[in-house]
Amino acid sequence: MARWLPRSTDLTRFCQKLNRVKTLEDDMMETSFNRCLSTIDLTLLGIGGMVGSGLYVLTGTVAKEIAGPAVIVSFIIAGFASLLAALCYAEFGARVPKTGSAYMFTYVSVGEIWAFLIGWNVLLEYMIGGAAVARAWSGYLDSIFNHKIKNFTETHVGTWQMPFLARYPDFLAAAILLVATAFISFGAKVSSWLNHVFSAISMGVILFILIMGFVLAQPKNWSAQEGGFAPYGLSGIMAGTATCFYAFVGFDVIAASSEEARNPQRAVPRAIAFSLGLATGAYILVSVVLTLMVPWHTLDPDSALADAFYRRGYAWAGFLVAAGSICAMNTVLLSNLFSLPRIVYAMAEDGLFFQVFSRVHPRTQVPVVGIVVFGLLMALLALVFDLEALVQFLSIGTLLAYTFVAASIIVLRFQQQKGDAPAPAASCQPNPELPEGPSAGELKEYESFSDKLQLVDRDKSKEQREPGQLKAAFEPYLEFLSDFYPGEVVTVAVVTLMVSAICLCSILVFGNTHLHLPTWSYSLLLVLFSLGFLLSLLLIWAHEQQRSTQTFQIPLVPLSPALSIILNIYLMLKLSYMTWLRFAVWLLLGLLVYFGYGIWHSKENLREPRPQRVSARYVVFPGGSLEERVQAVQPSSQPATGLPDTDTDDCKR
Repeated sequence: MARWLPRSTDLTRFCQKLNRVKTLEDDMMETSFNRCLSTIDLTLLGIGGMVGSGLYVLTGTVAKEIAGPAVIVSFIIAGFASLLAALCYAEFGARVPKTGSAYMFTYVSVGEIWAFLIGWNVLLEYMIGGAAVARAWSGYLDSIFNHKIKNFTETHVGTWQMPFLARYPDFLAAAILLVATAFISFGAKVSSWLNHVFSAISMGVILFILIMGFVLAQPKNWSAQEGGFAPYGLSGIMAGTATCFYAFVGFDVIAASSEEARNPQRAVPRAIAFSLGLATGAYILVSVVLTLMVPWHTLDPDSALADAFYRRGYAWAGFLVAAGSICAMNTVLLSNLFSLPRIVYAMAEDGLFFQVFSRVHPRTQVPVVGIVVFGLLMALLALVFDLEALVQFLSIGTLLAYTFVAASIIVLRFQQQKGDAPAPAASCQPNPELPEGPSAGELKEYESFSDKLQLVDRDKSKEQREPGQLKAAFEPYLEFLSDFYPGEVVTVAVVTLMVSAICLCSILVFGNTHLHLPTWSYSLLLVLFSLGFLLSLLLIWAHEQQRSTQTFQIPLVPLSPALSIILNIYLMLKLSYMTWLRFAVWLLLGLLVYFGYGIWHSKENLREPRPQRVSARYVVFPGGSLEERVQAVQPSSQPATGLPDTDTDDCKR
């Protein structure tokens, strides 16, 4: 029975395979893509990904059903929370200007299997998101023509009464996705130009809404007679924040496009900051004018802005709002179709996904196979599936990606940089250029191990500390941590921090409702897990970080990423259990793909050196001097290599 159990060395090697990180090229600006996107192009891509149908639908829904006019505060808090995640993406996008977004960022810092699972979830997120927006686009356009398209389809094609399938096939949604796929396949410049056109129309309509809205504003709509500014209180504001948070999830298209940016070190952070700032401002200002034009409790959740203008006597303005909404949804479609094939390309290029998706068209310089295949899959989803039950799945994939990117920032910041390396071991041969004497080239014997250790400690205190090493100020108090490799303690502390955050958020979300904990145990668990979170944070902070680089760096590390982690975990736990069940099923499918294909075809697997048998001897002679002898032992079956025999080379120290 014991013969069939895996050996500890095999288990260790297997775990190392799962957690191996991606080796980056020396010249990260070299790419098969066309670096043609400027800061303005990236900014408009980000705005197109964030300012979609949510501006025209989400503001009215949250204002009427969740927060009232205090939806303004909900958007402010949600914008700040999104800023924490966006800054993490900005630092990674500037330091690692490669396509892949959260997948790539996790691969270079955390490990291979975690990166694959992030990419696998983001893949489904983009597919469902794009198909859902296409159906919303179709429904919005159909409503302008009094649902004639829907009635024609149901009459001549028929309806379906099957679970997970739509009531009728939405040919219009599938058609718009196929048209968008064709434009995306023409190249990044064509996609960017098309996004410019739709973004310009959308922003022009938003500007019209703001100007007309402030002209028609009535402050009495925030008065106590209408329910006040925050009729649902603080709980309503925070519930609205959780919903409004998902309005800002489109900025990762900028990070996914960093390999096509002309100057990603400067363009990516600026584009993320500009797009997030403009999107947050647009959501806040539209919420202000919407709740000032008409009383918040009379809003129509499905078409709040158009209905508000209609009730104020400006029915013609509804057509402008409809045009702006359709253009905004077009930009979201382009954003999804632009990002998805590039993430699949990054996974295929690393060998974790099927190699056919790593092909780049020589003329358009885009992954045309991925664009066509996933464009067709997205169109199929929009054609036949009922996506309302799957839309919540988008949230968990996005929040999980945000969590791992924030954790990756901490791990990467406390790792040694690529150019850094430990000082080489002392040579066995004396250096003829060094002056002779007891303080320089002369070898000296020490009477005891304590004398030798004291010399090592003196040399260690003089040298500059590397990233991941314990700070000198904390060494007298945490001396037992000095024996670990640089960054090892930080990695363990990050895992502890995430476990503490999960436990803390679980108590906050389920403690009083599902677990029915008594007050004393609820408070005790909150204190214990909060202490674990804070102690992990302090332990990370007690180590040296990488010195400032020329690229953008998120401030207040590790505090800022830690806040992003705990916020994302809290929002994930607020999702329904059915969302988690579907998420678990999709993860299992991803693990089958990884262990069936990815782990064997990974390029990092090909880079791993073959194991060699090496033995070392460390001999202490009774005379008091210390002699070290290192000998490489080759198996007897191997032929002689013709190299000189080094078995008798000794080093005295």
